[in-house]
Amino acid sequence: MSSAAQSPARTYRVRTYGCQMNVHDSERLSGLLEAAGYTAAADGDDADVVVLNTCAVRENADNRLYGNLGHLRPVKDARPGMQIAVGGCLAQKDRGEIVRRAPWVDVVFGTHNVGSLPALLDRARHNAEAQVEIVEALEVFPSTLPAKRDSAHSGWVSISVGCNNTCTFCIVPALRGKEKDRRPGEILAEVQALVDQGVLEVTLLGQNVNSYGSDFGDRGAFADLLRATGRIDGLERVRFTSPHPAMFTDDVIAAMAETPAVCHQLHMPLQSGSDDVLKRMRRAYRQERYLGIIDRVRAAMPDAAITTDIIVGFPGETEEDFQQTLEVVRRARFASAFTFQYSKRPGTPAAEMDGQLPKEVVQERYLRLTALQDEISWDENRRLVGRRVELLVAAGEGSKDAARGRLSGRARDGRLVHFTAADGVRPGDVVETVVTQAAPHHLVADGPLLSHRRTRAGDASEAGTRPTTPGVSLGMPQVGVPAPLPVLASGCAVT
Repeated sequence: MSSAAQSPARTYRVRTYGCQMNVHDSERLSGLLEAAGYTAAADGDDADVVVLNTCAVRENADNRLYGNLGHLRPVKDARPGMQIAVGGCLAQKDRGEIVRRAPWVDVVFGTHNVGSLPALLDRARHNAEAQVEIVEALEVFPSTLPAKRDSAHSGWVSISVGCNNTCTFCIVPALRGKEKDRRPGEILAEVQALVDQGVLEVTLLGQNVNSYGSDFGDRGAFADLLRATGRIDGLERVRFTSPHPAMFTDDVIAAMAETPAVCHQLHMPLQSGSDDVLKRMRRAYRQERYLGIIDRVRAAMPDAAITTDIIVGFPGETEEDFQQTLEVVRRARFASAFTFQYSKRPGTPAAEMDGQLPKEVVQERYLRLTALQDEISWDENRRLVGRRVELLVAAGEGSKDAARGRLSGRARDGRLVHFTAADGVRPGDVVETVVTQAAPHHLVADGPLLSHRRTRAGDASEAGTRPTTPGVSLGMPQVGVPAPLPVLASGCAVT
């Protein structure tokens, strides 16, 4: 029996940085720790084990990690037996460097061996020395591991991991590896298991979801998967992220338009509106192809909310290049955009390119872009005033409106709506209301509810339970989940 299993009162906390893949991995880390006998630390309490699930995409990722580790050092000094573990993309990149710079860290593990965490904690505690385990290839899909989900009403499902693209600004392929697809039956079995627990909404995850099927030679696999997922009885909403414009095909648009459960929400990364910049980024599409996709999506689904990612200040970007980006933003009329100031990432081709721009130039362009997008977002939201919307009531969103007697929910198109609270409405329930007011980043519905449907997810939220999902393996060995160690044993995760 492992030492973790002998200490049921030992507590943990997982801190997550970065993308949805990391959020999904963190749910798995929590599930693994609970399966090994740990319990979640109460809010405000120090934990016996702190896990930092890191991201390596932004320039300040390293500083953020080591700053957090510095803050944890005196906490650990004051708590004998406390352990600190670092995982995720930055761990995959820095490896032993983390323990060298922060020798009070107990465990370092990579994106491909999430399942090793409980065993590594046992080894570090028994051997009284840091354990660093970074593997170079995926051992097991994250979704085959147990999960402690944050939400009773929604869940993440990985359909693939890794990426075959070579975008010059991105370090993800080097850290997550080449794309590897799950078989459709495994994915659908996991979705069914979530629905059986009361989940109403799933988001299919992949670095490039619309290249799904390349592993087994089926170019139409993603559209087929959307249709099949949408047919699962009891599943009300299907979302996915993120597709790549170069590989986005009309059969996916048709599947979205024709499958009632698939939400009319599309996150389509642009990155730049300049063909010259897209070429230097190694993005295998150009402005007109991108806008053509937007036009076809809107023709099939006029109510679709389209969001995007944009990088400002890529090496060599001229004012004319930037004006092209602004023009695409004006034509596409995104519901919202995740905008980023370009930052060097060591190990990427873009970091070595000529034409690195001064920070003040990048900042000034960034402010112009965000001002334009806020104006468009607000205008698009104002068009929805007076519309009836169906909301899946959310937990932990828009808490600042609680004093005004409001709760928050997500519309089918992904927009956040703050609405007038009513007796008996819980996170996970479904309500209908009418939009009365618009802001750039949310909507308000201050009138009475038109309907309220109680759900099993709402029951779970009301009971205060945090749902646990067992791994779905379909008989496949869970290679990434080591058996518990004997007490006296020695030795040793953006398109």
